[in-house]
Amino acid sequence: MVYDKGLAEILRDDLAGIPGVSERKMFGGLCFMLNGNMLCGVHKGGGMFRVGKGNEAKALAIDGAGPMQFTGRRMGGLIDLTDDAMADDTARGDCLRLSLQFVGALGAK
Repeated sequence: MVYDKGLAEILRDDLAGIPGVSERKMFGGLCFMLNGNMLCGVHKGGGMFRVGKGNEAKALAIDGAGPMQFTGRRMGGLIDLTDDAMADDTARGDCLRLSLQFVGALGAK
């Protein structure tokens, strides 16, 4: 698994105390799940957030945010944050709030 362990620790701190949060290694990184649904994570070069298609435009307006792409294909409803944006409390916090809003409304798996 290749990801920044420091960024993973920052997300752990952000998510501390939220019921239903767990961790799972996937996509070559570390994902945080909320009630069994993918919420956010870290990978080589930054992090990702599942904000949903309805929140995607708001999330992409955040400095350091871009569309999430794996294998060259854009993944709707997911955004990517650079390392610098992940280290920025405001940018990361804004993305996390959008992600919690979307994923929190999904049914538990």
